[in-house]
Amino acid sequence: MLGWALTFFVLAIIAAVFGFGGIAGASAGIAQILFFVFLALLVISFIARAVRGRSVM
Repeated sequence: MLGWALTFFVLAIIAAVFGFGGIAGASAGIAQILFFVFLALLVISFIARAVRGRSVM
C-alpha cells in the first residue's frame, strides 16, 4: 500500500510540473489517503502483535 501511495505522489508531482492542476490535486489526495491508511494498518498490526506476545521485529 505504501508503494501505491508513492506512485500517486510521483504522478501528482509529474502532473503538477506539466500544469495539470486537477489531476495533480486528485493524485495528491489519493496518495495522502493511502499513506494514512498504511500508517493506521501499521499501528494496528504492531498493537496486535504486542497483545499476542510476539516480538515486533
